[in-house]
Amino acid sequence: MGTSAIFPTAARGAGMYESFYLRAVSPNEPRGVWIRYTVHKRPGAPPRGSLWLTLFDASAAGPHQDKLTTEQLRVPAGGWIAVGEAEMGPGRAEGACGEARWSLRFASRETELHHLAPDWLYRAPLPRTKLTSPAPAALFDGVVEVPGRAAIELSAWPGMVGHNWGSEHAERWIWLHGTGFEDAPEAWLDVALGRIRLAGRLTPWVANGALSLGGRRHRVGGLSARGLHVAESAAGASVLLKGAGGLTIDGRVSVPAGSAAGWRYADPDGGEHDVVNCSIAALELTVGLPDGARRTLRSAHGGAFELGMREHDHGVPIAPFPDG
Repeated sequence: MGTSAIFPTAARGAGMYESFYLRAVSPNEPRGVWIRYTVHKRPGAPPRGSLWLTLFDASAAGPHQDKLTTEQLRVPAGGWIAVGEAEMGPGRAEGACGEARWSLRFASRETELHHLAPDWLYRAPLPRTKLTSPAPAALFDGVVEVPGRAAIELSAWPGMVGHNWGSEHAERWIWLHGTGFEDAPEAWLDVALGRIRLAGRLTPWVANGALSLGGRRHRVGGLSARGLHVAESAAGASVLLKGAGGLTIDGRVSVPAGSAAGWRYADPDGGEHDVVNCSIAALELTVGLPDGARRTLRSAHGGAFELGMREHDHGVPIAPFPDG
């Protein structure tokens, strides 16, 4: 299953959304960037594209956020998606959003991560959200410019590239990504957790993703995983995850005060979620490996934490950009 845009094949009467996104974080200081190229399509309407940029900087008063929405949406030759004049594809992302601009290149030795297993779940009606990471660990070079500050040069900033799509968002979700671990610079974590509403009831949390450690990729979660525990808020989360072969991950992610970005995501059916994201979060993982060994992984600001929710009393200001 290669990486390609889904929106061109959507039926006119169907609603859907799609997103190609990247995050990159400075290896030396709590500064990071999160950029999304998205599609939103209501039933019976043509798709529209949006560009979203968030710059996180712990030394600033808060994140810088920009968004642009347009009906100019296409699949460029050799690329994944083009929103207006901005393009994203294998190894590159370029564009402008408001007064913000970026020109980035990325490279990865990692193969694509399919969060859902087995692969037939990507063809099944449920879950209604599908996701992969074309580059679950990557290095970024280039420049990001935002108004009011000097251009930010990226040189071998670690991060990732993701892709998700579906007919509706999960009722509640968490996305965790980790890089820049102190004693394991090659390690990474990429896990999505979700709860969906079925027959009027909210399901328990289900996790899907992977931990790469010591050059070995360990699958995390899945429909058969038991014993998952999650306690979450806009300030961070504690999670107990289970994986293949008896893998356990006891994780804690903390969002520095004032560093989270708030966005509003629209569902194709007209519903909305508040979404809080911090791409410079502190992350600590206590890992129990299948062979019985234990490792503790710490990243001072290399964690990404996203929480999607229905409530609005989370205390994080929502950017003044409509969605949908």
